[in-house]
Amino acid sequence: MVRFALAPFAFVGSALALAATPALAADGAQLFNMQCKLCHQPSGSTAMAPSLAGIAGSKIASKTAFNYSPALKARGGTWTDDNLNAFLKAPAAFAPGTKMFAAVPSDENRAAIVDYLKTLK
Repeated sequence: MVRFALAPFAFVGSALALAATPALAADGAQLFNMQCKLCHQPSGSTAMAPSLAGIAGSKIASKTAFNYSPALKARGGTWTDDNLNAFLKAPAAFAPGTKMFAAVPSDENRAAIVDYLKTLK
């Protein structure tokens, strides 16, 4: 039971949690810009990271304009929702030796980012 003195803090905490929970592409775009865009560009590969345009549904490590780690090349498979989610959750667990070092620990944020990635063509 929340006491009256704590109610304002509970409200602020609830508002912050709700702000990050909807798994919509628009939220994913905002999260992408805050967490991913430093290295990844939606439309072109850089020396640091591959383009993510068309990544959803494509073969893992298949962009020809980027030199993937041997770990990611050896992983094989397709970037399904489940694989994107697993990679974003723990890149080193998904493909030990990958160059990707940043993880997205929040389930809701990963879902929103995956939804956004599916819009990139």
